[in-house]
Amino acid sequence: MEEKTAISFANVAATYDNANEVLSDVSFNISSGAFYFLSGASGAGKTTLLRLIYQLHKPSRGQIKLFGQNTAEMTRDDIAKLRHKMAIVFQEYSLLSHMTVFDNVALPLRVRGIADKKVKQLVTKVLDWVGLGKYADVKPMELSGGQQQRVSVARAIIVQPSILLADEPTGNLDDENASRLMELFIQMNKLFGTTIILATHNKKLMETYKFPVIHVENHRVGFVGKSSTTAEPKKVWKGPTPKNYFSELSKQFDDIGNA
Repeated sequence: MEEKTAISFANVAATYDNANEVLSDVSFNISSGAFYFLSGASGAGKTTLLRLIYQLHKPSRGQIKLFGQNTAEMTRDDIAKLRHKMAIVFQEYSLLSHMTVFDNVALPLRVRGIADKKVKQLVTKVLDWVGLGKYADVKPMELSGGQQQRVSVARAIIVQPSILLADEPTGNLDDENASRLMELFIQMNKLFGTTIILATHNKKLMETYKFPVIHVENHRVGFVGKSSTTAEPKKVWKGPTPKNYFSELSKQFDDIGNA
């Protein structure tokens, strides 16, 4: 059976304010269910690439297809509906300061019209998994940078996206919590077939978890390693297995998809 393509770029370029191109002639196909690291020096264009995929930035030329759909032909409503299949974790967290941790994580579920009882169940489970259950009623600014990052990850994964984009999600975490998040992403990839692109500067992380790498350099994109959804880490987090968490949670995700 032919693999479905989740993300396709054809000769894509990106600029800001009509300045020099940040990315030039970028072409690639990423299959559904793939897991890639995204590497490159600061300012190389990693975040721009993620923004292009999430449709927060339009290409100056070239074609982008998501789930087989040409994004240039989509209306604003089409793009909004498309984003329901994706989630993005930014470096700057992008949390709403006037809302509690619980409400920040619950927001994408409430936008989809999920019942309050189901929202409480899902948010409680996700916050427990990322180690922030006791901070549910706290405002984001009362948390450390690493804790805020975990809240943003919890908000991203709560809707079981088909594509998850993560911009340095482990950058402010210690090794244990970085491993914990990586195990969570791996389980999403394996159990749900989530396509994941994770930007990182952490060489140790890439050496530990043997996923292929998208490397951005000199405005171009190259690939290192073979695409695979079965890559196994040499070292895994030794705490409670996320498989049990996702097996239980996945039974409730059907309600989200049908909402």
